[in-house]
Formats: sequence, C-alpha cells, structure tokens
Amino acid sequence: MSGMTTANSDLLIRSEIWSNQLKESLKDTLDATKYVNWIDFPDGDTLTIPSIGDLDAYDYTEDTAIEYTPMATGEFQFQINEYLASATYITNKARQDLHYAARLEAAFLPAQMRAIMVDVEAHILETGQPGFSNGNTQTAGSLNMINGGAHRWVGSDTVDSQRVIGIEDFAKARHSLQKANVPLTNLIAIVDPAFEYYFNTQAGFLDVTYNPKWEGIVAEGVGTGMRFTRNIYGFDVYESNYLPSGFSETIDSVASGADATAALFFSVQPGADIAPWIGAWRQMPKVDAEYNKDRQREEYVTTARYDTALYRPENLITVLGQTDIVW
Repeated sequence: MSGMTTANSDLLIRSEIWSNQLKESLKDTLDATKYVNWIDFPDGDTLTIPSIGDLDAYDYTEDTAIEYTPMATGEFQFQINEYLASATYITNKARQDLHYAARLEAAFLPAQMRAIMVDVEAHILETGQPGFSNGNTQTAGSLNMINGGAHRWVGSDTVDSQRVIGIEDFAKARHSLQKANVPLTNLIAIVDPAFEYYFNTQAGFLDVTYNPKWEGIVAEGVGTGMRFTRNIYGFDVYESNYLPSGFSETIDSVASGADATAALFFSVQPGADIAPWIGAWRQMPKVDAEYNKDRQREEYVTTARYDTALYRPENLITVLGQTDIVW
C-alpha cells in the first residue's frame, strides 16, 4: 500500500520558483550638481566671461598730483564639450515572450537618466584636476599656492606607510580658503568612504569627544548616509564614490603613492558667485523613443549636452590620499 510522497511525485514539484519581483542594483546619492554655478549659455560652444581685479591704495602726499592706476582685467573662457547618450531597445519578440517585459521596459528611462547623471557627477568632481580638458586646472606635483595658502597637497596622516587624509588637513584647508578671501560659510568637504572607516577605527578618537561638535561620534560612527553626523573645523563632510583617483604625485617632498584619490574642500553660498565650478546645460537630458519597423523593436534614447569648468581656483582645495586601507 502506498500514497503520494516526494519520491513518487517529483514531477509535480517545481524545482525552481521565479519571483514576480525584479531585483535592481542599489543606488548611491548624487550631490555634486548642487555645488556648481549653473549659467545660461544660449548658443555657440564657447562662452567668454570678462573679469576684473582689485585696485590698490597708496600713501598720498599733500599738494601732489594724484596717481591713477588701471584696474586689472582678464577673461575666462568656457566651452561645451560633453555630449552624452544612453540607449537600449526591446524587440517585439522579447515583449511577447518575456514574463517581465513590462517591468523591464518601465526601467529603461530611469536607468538611462541615472547613467547620464552618474557621468555628470564624476565629471564635476574631476573638474579642475590636472589633465582636465576644460578651463583652469591645478598643477600636478605643486602646492598651487594662492595668497600664501596651499591648494593641493598630500594627506597628513599615515596608515601602514600609506598617506591618508587626517584632521590636520581640515585645518589646513580652512586656513588656505581664508587666505584666499573665500567666505568661511557653508564649507563642504567631499571624501572617499575610506576616510570614515579610518576615523571610526582611531583609538585616539576618544580624546576629542569633549568637543560639542564631536559628541555622539564614538557611539554612532561618523557618518549617516552620505553625510557625516558632525562637521570638522566647520566643514560639512560628505562621502562619494565618484571622486577623481589615479594620482601619483610628490608635493612638497611628500609622495602620495600610486593611485591616490582626491578629497575636495570648498565653500558654497546660495545666491553668491563663489562656487568653485561653473557649468551649463546646452541640452538637459532629453528622451527620444520610437518604433523601428525595419527591426521590429521599440528604441529608447536619452541624450544630454553640458560641461563644467573650474571657475574659482582659490575656492578648491585638493588633498591626495590612499583609500586601500580597509582590507
């Protein structure tokens, strides 16, 4: 006598169950567009912005002729070079046969927009670094001194013989911005996630918990999401996976080591013309979709034209450091 068991009913068992849910990749935060002074650029591919400098005062002697001096002038040229595209399609046959066809097709445009904006994010953060193709750039292997303050150097701390970003670098960055007459309001630092790891694991961290700006860090860690829970010497600290890397420089006799990553320090002020970067959209991300009858498929294309340039070199500090310090 026998009944139904898994041994004699295996053909009725589904060996694999497919979910109705589609798994998407996790997305990190994109913030860099907030730190760009976006301007109107109506036509053409090159925009020239005239600039004026300061005037000097001098000691005047009574009953002598006044000395007249001209104001220094210059110009800043900015070009639109970036032309991006992201595209994909789905065939009629795939639409008919794929169980997930509708969900897949609905994800096309958000994914294309994300691809465009990830490229924009990395491009902004690279703007002004040595080798960047548009406008002003910092000089590799140099302190890039402005008004007696350095604007490029190698991190002050050392981990396993590797140079990394340390607390001292925040103090130096604040000093250099102040020497360059940059307002010390809304100070921003963008660092690699390895920086938070380094700070979270420092035994000496307890030594600074008395400072109200640091309260809670040891208990909670320094970061929440992409922003630190406290600021450091006035800098609100953000983390990014899109910082420029691949640098190998010796600055002021200190070597960065191979494949160093840049941490960026600057000031922003809504409504004020002090942002380190300038940018323009010639064409905001634009979607074109059409049915290709010859190939029997629906095509989706997103394109954009834009560019950025380093507009205020005095308002950009770069500190190089290693990020391969976790494992």
